[in-house]
Amino acid sequence: MNSTSSRTRFTRAAVAGIALTGLLSACGGSGDGDPSASGPVTLPFWGWANGQDAVVEAFNASHQDIQLKYTKVTDQLTMQKQLTNAVKAKDAPCLIQNTAEYVTSWVSQGALADITQYVGPSKDKFNPGSWAGSQVQGRVYGVPTSSSPNFTIYRSDVFEKYGLEAPATWDDFIAVGKELNKHGVKITNFAGEDPSTLEVLAMQAGAHWYSIDGNAWKVDFQDAGTLKAAKVIQDIIDTDLNSTLSFADYAAVQRNYDEGGTVTRQISTWQMAGMVQNFTKSYGKWALSPWPAFTGEAPKTPAGTNLTGSVTLVSKQCAHPKQAAEAALWMSTDPAAVKTMASPETGNGVMPALADSDSYVAESIPEKLLGSDYQPAQQVVRDSLGTVTTDWTFGPNWTAMFTELQSGWAKVVSKEQKVTELLAHMQNWTVDDLKSRGIDAKG
Repeated sequence: MNSTSSRTRFTRAAVAGIALTGLLSACGGSGDGDPSASGPVTLPFWGWANGQDAVVEAFNASHQDIQLKYTKVTDQLTMQKQLTNAVKAKDAPCLIQNTAEYVTSWVSQGALADITQYVGPSKDKFNPGSWAGSQVQGRVYGVPTSSSPNFTIYRSDVFEKYGLEAPATWDDFIAVGKELNKHGVKITNFAGEDPSTLEVLAMQAGAHWYSIDGNAWKVDFQDAGTLKAAKVIQDIIDTDLNSTLSFADYAAVQRNYDEGGTVTRQISTWQMAGMVQNFTKSYGKWALSPWPAFTGEAPKTPAGTNLTGSVTLVSKQCAHPKQAAEAALWMSTDPAAVKTMASPETGNGVMPALADSDSYVAESIPEKLLGSDYQPAQQVVRDSLGTVTTDWTFGPNWTAMFTELQSGWAKVVSKEQKVTELLAHMQNWTVDDLKSRGIDAKG
């Protein structure tokens, strides 16, 4: 929660054995024929992550037959718009940095190449959650680049000042928030444009907004898990425990955290890079604790919150899918490249998607921010890797659905409507939208 609206999550359920007919309006696939060429093959690559240009430079220096031509896009939302236009114009790049929630949508539009034959043998190099994020129906369309361990970061000095403990449950979170509110301090921030807060709590609570039922998509925004999440969020809003700062003014949001106006975030490793780069007053005053659990339930973290679980996708329009897959694999597995991206100073502070990503924890969290908590914080991150949700499915109209959810979420944050009212609307809207696209769906 509390990140840019680029939100990122990294796992989703594999829906193996179910026919694609009726579930996705179209499916991309690459041909076996890879055009031969004299001289190096040049592959256009679009991305936005800090450090990606350095990785591209290293790849080009170490490969004679394949060269990457990197274009840095502003952010995730800009990427979606530009990629949509490029696909329509039949001018899509070969390689695309993206996040797992969009893979199903792009496959349904016939935009991605099936690269299973090229990368399938490398499956064991990646952790199961991140590998699942590169697939639809058991076919692979990209190479995982990052995982998303999730946890709470909080201002240890403020908590100590008021004699408070880091909240272990969401009930604790609300109770601590009420105590902080007495002192003019907010426990969290709900940005009006970022409904991922609702998504990730629903995910943690066992909800399934999309699932497969026979040959149709089943939509459910009102199951028990979602309603459990909705109650937590509504309680926070009703009792004014949250700030409402928009990430459109990113500097103001970061300043608010730095000055102690808001004192917790549920995040992953990469967001700490932005904190280090923008803070001036609170270095060494932050600590990590586990993501809050629902009372009486075992620890469980969402499959990526608004955090980055990224994949490098291969476009169906790419003339050289084999070489593109090779480049994507190198960028996700070469030790130096992985280390560059894992660091919050040289890269994006992302946790690698590798099966042995534990060894990169120390690289991906900043000692400058955590101070004396730097060592214990590493164990919090390692533990969170073992509690990630693995049964969440992103539907084929995720992009459109999330845009609609954003509009309603803004009204929730401003107290113009209740969370349950938004969920009722999303239930009907999502089913209707899927049907309008020719995709079988039911509520």
